[in-house]
Amino acid sequence: MSPAVADNSARTTHAGPAASRSARLLNRTGVRLLFLVPGGLALLTGLNAALVLLGLPHVPVGRNLAASHGMLMVFGFIGTVIALERSVALGRLAGFAAPALLGLGGLALVSPLPQQVGKGLLFCGCVALAGVYLPLWKRQREVAVLIQILGAVAGIAATMLWLRIPDTAPLIPLLAVFVVLTIAGERLELARIHIHSPVAEPLLTGLSTLLLASGVGALLWPRHGLVFFGAVLGAIVVWLAVYDVARHTIRSTGLPRYIAGCLLAGYGWLAVAAVISTTAGIQAEAITGSAYDALTHAVFLGFTMSMIMAHAPVILPAVLRHPLPYRPILVLPATLLHASLCLRIFVADVLDDGPTRQFAGVVNIAAVVLFAALAAGLAASARQRAGRAAPAPGNTLPILRPQTQGPAARKDRRTR
Repeated sequence: MSPAVADNSARTTHAGPAASRSARLLNRTGVRLLFLVPGGLALLTGLNAALVLLGLPHVPVGRNLAASHGMLMVFGFIGTVIALERSVALGRLAGFAAPALLGLGGLALVSPLPQQVGKGLLFCGCVALAGVYLPLWKRQREVAVLIQILGAVAGIAATMLWLRIPDTAPLIPLLAVFVVLTIAGERLELARIHIHSPVAEPLLTGLSTLLLASGVGALLWPRHGLVFFGAVLGAIVVWLAVYDVARHTIRSTGLPRYIAGCLLAGYGWLAVAAVISTTAGIQAEAITGSAYDALTHAVFLGFTMSMIMAHAPVILPAVLRHPLPYRPILVLPATLLHASLCLRIFVADVLDDGPTRQFAGVVNIAAVVLFAALAAGLAASARQRAGRAAPAPGNTLPILRPQTQGPAARKDRRTR
């Protein structure tokens, strides 16, 4: 998820009345928020499902909670957020089919409808997301977008296979490829002006292709495929650690330091996942038990959720046209997340300690809920202050929107 979200409303001003009406509709905060609501509900439902898997009391709402937990989180929530951000960047009404399908698909999984309906909606949502990336690729022809397309292909493959495979466990490598390549591609976009090596972009493109191939290989030949998958994942972690600007901005203060801390912590968890995958592939035919718990939560909680926490103060204002100011209190849920995940993986999963895993899992959930609550509260208070400070009509200046298509404009966006 890129903090540099392109707002394409300026592009449509000369595209005719229909395009202008669509642009005005898409620029409304309420309309964009409407697409985010199903993703938020999928997050809450997925966290409720986590309580079921932990064997703890939960809210008795929804069906198939335990079986749907992973897909709710990966596609119902994370996929919806990614698709919404990319749809805003595209600036076309048809692009918003992707977040709509993914969000509704996640909710359909736990509804009274047959589960195949939810599975089908998620598959269609991933196809629609690929359809969002293609015009972005034609527009920019950038390696970063190409890598994100590879991630979308992994999402399509995973959801298509889930239509026939009842268990999500064999699909974990493909699900990991989906989120890792999406995030790696957008980190490349942000880091490009700081990269001076001519081999950096081709190297990441090659590693991304290998990661997609290894995700398929881990499904077909689990033992050797998992070793290959872990090795390539580790190589991508090294690339991110070397070329990402986070290793420089960690020495700054305020929001840049907060973002860098979350990013580097996420890369650390991705390295842990790489070690687990390689070790599990050497020792067994498949990842099960504590190793499965450690791998999935290192990728989808430690890495992915840390990326969301890092970019939320910049992404949400751009997507929802709603301020979300950074405050140091945002460090609290991030710290809780990583501390509880350390307890879960390095203590509970290593020792196969059920009660400790339950305790750590509850703190994991609390950290995510706390972050969401703080983000909503900060956004609401900022909006109230902005409303009180709004100048009287007639005293405002027009908002000048930069053109988003030229290389200079894209370079300026990446420096934010």
